Amino acid sequence: MTELDTARTGADTVSGVEIVLENVVKNYPGQSRPAVDNVSMRIPAGEIVVFVGPSGCGKTTTMRMINRLIEPTSGKITIGGNNALSIDPDRLRRGIGYSIQQAGLFPHLTIAKNVATVPGLIGWDKKKIAQRTDDMLDLVGLDPDVYRDRYPRQLSGGQQQRVGVARALAADPPVLLMDEPFGAVDPITRGLLQDELMRLQSDLGKTIVFVTHDFNEAVKLGDRIAVLGDQSHIMQYDTPDAILASPANDMVAGFVGANASLKQLTLTRVRDVPLLDCPTAYADGSVDELRAAITPRKIKWGLILDARDRPIRWVSLGHLAHATSLQDVGDPIEEVVSTQSTLQDALEALLAESSASTVVTGRRGEYEGLISIDTLVNHLSAMREEHGPNSENGETSVAGPPS
Repeated sequence: MTELDTARTGADTVSGVEIVLENVVKNYPGQSRPAVDNVSMRIPAGEIVVFVGPSGCGKTTTMRMINRLIEPTSGKITIGGNNALSIDPDRLRRGIGYSIQQAGLFPHLTIAKNVATVPGLIGWDKKKIAQRTDDMLDLVGLDPDVYRDRYPRQLSGGQQQRVGVARALAADPPVLLMDEPFGAVDPITRGLLQDELMRLQSDLGKTIVFVTHDFNEAVKLGDRIAVLGDQSHIMQYDTPDAILASPANDMVAGFVGANASLKQLTLTRVRDVPLLDCPTAYADGSVDELRAAITPRKIKWGLILDARDRPIRWVSLGHLAHATSLQDVGDPIEEVVSTQSTLQDALEALLAESSASTVVTGRRGEYEGLISIDTLVNHLSAMREEHGPNSENGETSVAGPPS
């Protein structure tokens, strides 16, 4: 047991631990002002707290003082009630997950060996490490049999970032520090990675400190947001909806921007709105049965699923008219959102596909339903009726198949 061992709430359920910063200061030699000046805050156990602020404000420095990659000049930091400054730095860091932009993987090591780095350092036996490595790859949506023996250069940027998260979680730390981890990937992959992080958090309940300069990302991910100004002065520290509804000052209002009502879409998850359904079949299923299921419906589309219930292709009655097998029929699915996605993600997916609906998947990529532009419009209408036409506190909804 280490100083940072977590509280157990169930056989396989790990919760994070509270982090408290008290009057933390960082001075650099030759600088007339502190880089971080007298920061005090409490980060609740099991929550995602996002540090957001302009470049150079000190948000990354503040985060790195938690695991002492940067040593505080003065002040106190406790993790799970233990004084982080009294713990050996190497031992401290092995008990805290750390994920950075572009993953920071070791290029000469296989994916499995990258993930196993910290468990190996803390003395786990080989069998336990191998099992944990496979579990972590599966947890972040990478098939261990496919990716275990590959090297980072053989993976896409999004896949590398998933491996980085798996490595950060491999030793089961109560705390995970994430320094702009998704900043170097394209917007679509970034949204998927954000969804994956929220899914993992719902399963694991870690305490996560996440640094970003993107306020939309902060609103989407954060249980709480700390808007930081120069020298990491805390301009506002509150829930996303409270900050959107009532920015503390002009600087925070600048981050919120003029489209606060649109950002409210980020506060509602796809799982919170009704989904539509459509006929489904497996690739080895019957063409006639799928055709019969689609024919009486108003919208003449269905979905082909793989053996793990993951949607792979759209099919229409036109596709099925002369088909003798479902193996290769239909159009590939280009855009999906997960139940963890926000309504803003859903809207962006609908716009990207120029479609009336998009597919919703669950925790392991399995089919859950459809979200449509009609549902989105209906939800907006309901929000306006509830709050009035000028409300800044709206939510949104979505469901349905392609046009």
